Amino acid sequence: MASIVYEMETLQVFRKNSVVTVTINQPTKKNAIDRSMWDGLTEIFREIAANANDRVVVVTGAGQDFCSGADLSARGGANQEQVHQLAAMRRVNDACIALQRMPQPTIAKVRGVAVGAGCNLALGCDLVVAADNARFSEIFVRRGLSLDFGGSWVLPRRIGMHRAKELAFFGEIIGASDAFEMGLVNRVLPENEIDQFVDEWASRLAAGPPIALAQTKRLLNNSLNVTLEEALDDEAAAQTVNFSTSDTAEAMRAFIEKRDPKFTGK
Repeated sequence: MASIVYEMETLQVFRKNSVVTVTINQPTKKNAIDRSMWDGLTEIFREIAANANDRVVVVTGAGQDFCSGADLSARGGANQEQVHQLAAMRRVNDACIALQRMPQPTIAKVRGVAVGAGCNLALGCDLVVAADNARFSEIFVRRGLSLDFGGSWVLPRRIGMHRAKELAFFGEIIGASDAFEMGLVNRVLPENEIDQFVDEWASRLAAGPPIALAQTKRLLNNSLNVTLEEALDDEAAAQTVNFSTSDTAEAMRAFIEKRDPKFTGK
């Protein structure tokens, strides 16, 4: 069963079969995100994180583009901006943290432009699937700005420090095939095939064991911040949790009975 459970003019949330699709809906501005929308994304991501029925999250943009970054069209004068910029960046940061803290696997479905904060919104997802018309850019330097929405954190982790600096220093726009070669995206598909592919990936993840997937996501996200010994301790703690769940017992029974397991997240 499908349902729209949260809707405002510029953000929409659609649920179907434990898959949640979050759509940035401002296509006339290439889905640029204004201040109220950052608050909306934070609220949405936090609500999803707390909902055990939501097993996978797809983030995308309406129309022909993913997201052109922050909407700067409503900027005030210089003095006003200096006073309010820190508060504005807290909104951006809250949305970024809320995205990263979701225990569910997240997939960015990218058509058209994904630039600035929009690029880092996509890269902040666990998986990135791009149409062959997708274009990515850390465009900040062209606007006299530095990276935000976690770009300084996620870029080196995805593609290494030197390539991260290349993208950040020059702010060049790169196509989907170059993004794939760099390791920015997981898959590149013809534009008319991306919906079906993402639906299939999302369905596979939604059918998986939610607790084990959340543990795996946490372990991988923490992996660059811990020693091997700490990682092993974390893995042992995670497996202890997994073995206490009914999902692991169901997986063992399904293996013996030669059938697909049915995971409940318990």
